[in-house]
Amino acid sequence: MQIHNASFQTSALELDKCPNPEFPEFAFIGRSNVGKSSLINSLVNQRKPIADVSKTPGRTQMINFFRINDAWHLVDLPGYGFAKVSGKKQDKFNEFVSDYLANRDNLACVFALIDSRHKPQNIDLAFTRWMMETGVPFVLVFTKADKMKPGAVKRNIDAFHNEMLQWCDAAPRTYVSASPNGLGRKEILEFIAQAIEAVK
Repeated sequence: MQIHNASFQTSALELDKCPNPEFPEFAFIGRSNVGKSSLINSLVNQRKPIADVSKTPGRTQMINFFRINDAWHLVDLPGYGFAKVSGKKQDKFNEFVSDYLANRDNLACVFALIDSRHKPQNIDLAFTRWMMETGVPFVLVFTKADKMKPGAVKRNIDAFHNEMLQWCDAAPRTYVSASPNGLGRKEILEFIAQAIEAVK
């Protein structure tokens, strides 16, 4: 897939404020500082980045929609459990993200981003288990693979898969990415292209 155009559509804090479900949507989510914005910008590969890259965790506080090739929406979701909000606002915020993931009819797939530098983290495992039990379609993307040797990355990925096998029959489709050198970009875009064709 070639990205010819990408434009910001809207931000939303309620499900009924999301864009009309005219296009399939591919959502990206992960813990703060997992490299989500860098991956999104690498995939879209426009002169001007579409996602803000910040060193401050929890900056994404709304669901942001981008129209790609006038054919699909790339959805930038806030990091789970890490937005810089508190109290009742945090509860409402998490409820909205869960509502979107569980009930958005045109959500084609969620890309769950995992930092490949770390051993399995409970928050990542809990989130992937929730998606599986809720029936949310998702794949895994292990980010920042350029920060460690390939053998170490593979060991962390295998460990994560092994943890998942305690509650599922098989590990989900998995990609390895590194935004600085474009690792995984072609494979992820090919998957999106195939998924779009499948829902036509």
